[in-house]
Amino acid sequence: MINKTKITVVGSGYVGMSLAALLSQNNEVTVLDIDSARVDKINNKLSTVADAEIELFLSEKDLCITATTDKKIAYEGASFVIVATPTNYDTENNYFDTSSVDDVVGDALKLNKQAYVVIKSTIPVGHTKLLQEKYATNRIIFSPEFLREGQALKDNLYPSRIIIGSQLEAGKTFAKILAQGAKKQDIETLFIDSTEAEAVKLFSNTYLAMRVSFFNELDSYALSNDLNAESIISGVCLDERIGGGYNNPSFGYGGYCLPKDTKQLLANFDQVPQTLMQAIVSSNSKRKDFIADSIINLKPRIVGIYKLSMKKDSDNFRASAIKGIMRRIKDKGIEIVIYEPDLKENEFENLEVLDSLKSFKDISDIIISNRLSSELDDVADKVFTRDLFGVD
Repeated sequence: MINKTKITVVGSGYVGMSLAALLSQNNEVTVLDIDSARVDKINNKLSTVADAEIELFLSEKDLCITATTDKKIAYEGASFVIVATPTNYDTENNYFDTSSVDDVVGDALKLNKQAYVVIKSTIPVGHTKLLQEKYATNRIIFSPEFLREGQALKDNLYPSRIIIGSQLEAGKTFAKILAQGAKKQDIETLFIDSTEAEAVKLFSNTYLAMRVSFFNELDSYALSNDLNAESIISGVCLDERIGGGYNNPSFGYGGYCLPKDTKQLLANFDQVPQTLMQAIVSSNSKRKDFIADSIINLKPRIVGIYKLSMKKDSDNFRASAIKGIMRRIKDKGIEIVIYEPDLKENEFENLEVLDSLKSFKDISDIIISNRLSSELDDVADKVFTRDLFGVD
């Protein structure tokens, strides 16, 4: 057994919260966050994100986890500092904004002279080496995460693989700590260079985005030609080389990772011949155009937006495809109302937010929903969705 280790997790979003829950089973975990409301939630054994498994862990398991907004308290005595802060691709200035990661790395190295800093946030290819050179240290490791929103802890308990961008002994120790908290046995573990590990993350997410885009374009073709998309997809996926999964049409890929990661990878190809990477990014925009046009052609007076999140049991609106469609419809002068229980305000992007589901159903001529819900069964004739298989 590995001795109990003090670990600091910086950031309490899906990545940070799931890792904190996983690692606090066997280690002393401190979560550092700038949001005092999130800190209070964690200290009261409440999750900061919508994830049933995390909520269950916090309420039922004897976890060694505390949270703070104080950097000195958080970093003191930690053997590992895990960076799980948000990054984003800035399309206007054409660069990946890593400022939150960079700030944490600098603080951690300054306030703790022994800890290894493990970056779990998505960063550009080569960024870990740049930081290692900047601070003249080998105490910075990159280890990509492969999590789904709403199932982040499950994906840590049953990981597809553990990848460590380091050959150091500390990297091997960190891999053992991750495996110790998991329920899955004999996890495939790969120790590679940090730059290759960064590339694995970006290429993995871009491949998933490509698959989403492929089935969305298949669905667009089927809709345009009055074909049964479900039948076509089912037939295509019977080929074991293609397989099922990640084949349910949607309004486009969205969320924390796929939009920014595909754009970042495309930027990495600026001096490399390519067509596919650009096509994947462009396809997502074209899909939103097609869906919006399909709704506009129905000539509705009022369009209802059923939830802004990209998938069921998620509270994340970031880069949600339905928002892009909503804006395209709004630009045509069509009235829009929104039903989103996670919004406490009565307005979002200058659009009315209704807190009554009944009123929302009554007033809407068409209700667009990225994923179906039993809440809409009684108005099924009003619902526009491309959710064919009832899965995310």
